Amino acid sequence: MNNIVWFFALLVISANASAFDLGGLINNDTLDTIKNAAGQNPSIAAPAGNNSKLDALSDGDVVKGLKEALSQSSSTAVSKLGAVNGFLGNEKVKIPLPSPLDKVEGTMRTFGQGKMVDDLITTMNRAAEAAVPEAKTLLMAAIKKMSVQDAKNILTGGNDAATRYFRNATESDLHTKFLPIVTKTTSKLGAAEKYNQYAGKASKLGLVDDKQASVQEYVTSKALDGLFLMMAEEEQAIRANPVERTGYWVKKVFGTQVQ
Repeated sequence: MNNIVWFFALLVISANASAFDLGGLINNDTLDTIKNAAGQNPSIAAPAGNNSKLDALSDGDVVKGLKEALSQSSSTAVSKLGAVNGFLGNEKVKIPLPSPLDKVEGTMRTFGQGKMVDDLITTMNRAAEAAVPEAKTLLMAAIKKMSVQDAKNILTGGNDAATRYFRNATESDLHTKFLPIVTKTTSKLGAAEKYNQYAGKASKLGLVDDKQASVQEYVTSKALDGLFLMMAEEEQAIRANPVERTGYWVKKVFGTQVQ
């Protein structure tokens, strides 16, 4: 019996479908704030750090500062994740086996399936690393389209307001860009296609969530999660200590928000 068939046979025997935690993906706690706002209007008002200083800035100053900061945060995130081991070597964004495969990973290794597991994990993460550089053009386009009001709302909208703006503005297009690259990379691994074949059947039985019945869709989704997570971290670092950042406008504009 081939490895994937063996796995699903084990899965059906060893666990009740209702017990599966199909939402148990990496970094959910960290990503909750970002993902909850993915479909909301990015113009989110929040208390400003120092309104008198903010009021003293011209609209042009605010826009320049935001665009400079967003260019820095997005470029840094794309550069880090698009490098070799950008995903695979970073536990915050490393893509694990899709659920429910992750629930029996230890059992699979015990029964001699370790190489198949490692190959699948490595290929998924390499696919994400190959796809992420495609994000830069779309992210820069979103920055150019930013209005004065968008910029002001982002500046005062909380530690991840810019990341939420980006996600709302670009996620659909990024998914379209990422998916063909992920598909090309994962197609080189037979285990990925075997997984799709049997996971598709398992999804019809309620054993696997539809979104995880395709390795390609799963990896694309996780690549986007990883990208926005890293962008949020960069954004928070800029807000926390703008003086440490390069760029006159970043220091001037975000300095008004430091208490």
